[in-house]
Amino acid sequence: MKALMKTKSGFGNVELVDIPEPACPLSGVKVEVKYGGICGTDLHVYKDTFPNYPPVILCHEFAGVVTEVGSDVLDIRPGTKVAVIGSIAVQCGKCEYCRQGYYMFCPQRRGMGHGVNGGFTRFVVVREDMVCPVGDSVTLEQAALLEPFAVAVQAIEEITPFCVGDTVLLSGPGPIGLLCLAMLVAHRCKVIVAGTEADAERLALAKRLGADVVVDVSRTDLEAVIRGETAGRGVDIAVECAGAASSIASCIRAVKSQGRILQLGIPGKPLAVDIDSVIFKAIQFLGCVGHSLKTWDRAVRILNQGKVDIMPVVTHVLPLSRWKEGFDLCEQKQGIKVLLKCDE
Repeated sequence: MKALMKTKSGFGNVELVDIPEPACPLSGVKVEVKYGGICGTDLHVYKDTFPNYPPVILCHEFAGVVTEVGSDVLDIRPGTKVAVIGSIAVQCGKCEYCRQGYYMFCPQRRGMGHGVNGGFTRFVVVREDMVCPVGDSVTLEQAALLEPFAVAVQAIEEITPFCVGDTVLLSGPGPIGLLCLAMLVAHRCKVIVAGTEADAERLALAKRLGADVVVDVSRTDLEAVIRGETAGRGVDIAVECAGAASSIASCIRAVKSQGRILQLGIPGKPLAVDIDSVIFKAIQFLGCVGHSLKTWDRAVRILNQGKVDIMPVVTHVLPLSRWKEGFDLCEQKQGIKVLLKCDE
């Protein structure tokens, strides 16, 4: 079968290769992958700017149908539609974080797609605790978005409260930012979405998803917009999803005194931050990474209830053989969320 693999360290070195179809052990669940999403992590692995352990199959956002289970598997049956929780591929299971379901902080954790083989292939075999049944009302395309959606759900539902009447600045309308927007709209917050000239398509989608105001900071003074929309008060909460120094600085300036900044964007390098403003405005600065087991449960419930539509973020569905085109679309911001479908 074909697999999209990082074959060795260094820039690039990603190609479709032939690998054997995996066998299903006694405790394993074999999943036929239907859709996998291209994530920024995959782009970083391609560029060798994110820790990876080649040879390794890319992709940690994927869903499919169970085709086989080992005799020790108790609760999963063939034919079940599932998303795969790739973040827990390697974990100690013993530390305080693993015991509480906060596996992202396990010191031994490695995820699929960079630490161990991921989902850009036809079949994967995982442990029973790594599969998340999604129910009949959730499509496999939606299920493939569950991992990034869980990031948004944790941010908006679990880290800090959002309430009707809040004015929120969302800076960075990438896939995670737009999924956060969908959740904020469900909370009936007033949302101002900021991006750059390169984000034109994403800002247009943000407006269609329910953003009250969209701002191209390349052309419009964001601070002036914030003053006008909040009567000079500042936003209650800023959700930073770009990870850029200028975006973080804008969030610090935009948020009111005693406001909150929710930091999802990852700069990937040290940045100079205006700590004086954080102190003198008594800003709460909250980091947010990944998700937890309870997040996945909530994300699945949200999708099954049909309360939040996440499919508009999918702009392209391409066969796995056209992976490079998909990577380029994401890199050039011509696509938002690109799904690859196994075409064997």
